[in-house]
Amino acid sequence: MCSPTTGRRAYPVLLLLAAALAAGCGAPPSGEPVGWSAPPTTGAPATAGQPAPGTSAPAPPMPSAASATPSRAADVRRVFPVRAANVDYHPTHSGYPGTDIFADCGEPVVAVADGTILEVSRVDRFDKRGPLGPNNGGLSVSLLGDDGVRYYGSHLSRIAAGVDAGVRVRVGQKLGEVGRTGNANNVCHLHFGISPPCTGKDGWWIRRGVVWPAPYLDSWRKGGNRAPTTEVSTWQRGHGCPKAP
Repeated sequence: MCSPTTGRRAYPVLLLLAAALAAGCGAPPSGEPVGWSAPPTTGAPATAGQPAPGTSAPAPPMPSAASATPSRAADVRRVFPVRAANVDYHPTHSGYPGTDIFADCGEPVVAVADGTILEVSRVDRFDKRGPLGPNNGGLSVSLLGDDGVRYYGSHLSRIAAGVDAGVRVRVGQKLGEVGRTGNANNVCHLHFGISPPCTGKDGWWIRRGVVWPAPYLDSWRKGGNRAPTTEVSTWQRGHGCPKAP
């Protein structure tokens, strides 16, 4: 059963967990580093999946990432998505951009920026017999930041009361807790993805992440405010909202 941290615990075992998580995510991209990063502890979600079809009520139409102006994006403050003293993450993922953020089950998952909740999945429909992909995330939340970027976290153990599609949230507000639902290989962590707000029940391959989060996580954890807006807008101009993985 997942429970909050009661003391600091080192994460050298993450090297051993990489192989287990790869079983749920696929093989790492060639040429990417295979070591686990240990960013400086200066600040406070993988097998990634998405809300199950039919379990999320989409919010009203939202602006695309491309519509966010540079001045608006610059005004948006961002924070690290897990508020915990003992946390670690890998700079890469498996077969697509995303990041697994490792922390004890029960640690708070917070809103990266001011914004509006887009999708919420409160039911863990993952079944290892399939289908793989749509239900991999278990309990999950996605947020459309005021910068026009969608921030997604999955494998939660619980979602905070009142966090529903269409609800406004503030930067740093608790959205849920780190868990191991869905295809998490029984490892407490948050899958974190960054993407444009391509909404719809069949868009899990976009929601799970399309740009690498690690450079932005590195900045936010150190108290910086690096914005993914330009990279996400560039990706969407080149890809649109793909209809299949």
